[in-house]
Amino acid sequence: MATNRWLRPEVYPLFAAVGVAIGICGLQLVRNMRINPEVRVSKEKRAAGVLDNFEEGQKYAEHAVRKFARSRPPEIFPSLNRFFSDPQKN
Repeated sequence: MATNRWLRPEVYPLFAAVGVAIGICGLQLVRNMRINPEVRVSKEKRAAGVLDNFEEGQKYAEHAVRKFARSRPPEIFPSLNRFFSDPQKN
């Protein structure tokens, strides 16, 4: 009876959205635990205190997505922007 109440086709998009949000949060959590230089899980690394590791922080901050986005123009629809900004060419 409870299964019929919650597993209707109208609820599937809600389950999908919540599932994607949980997945993104889980991936970010794992990413931070594995490669963030400021997060130390092991006891030996925590005992080191505050470290000045600028190179490791730069490596973490300059990931592949950020490097790719930096080389792209800051436009969402470049062809549409060109169409409306320069009507003589069209």
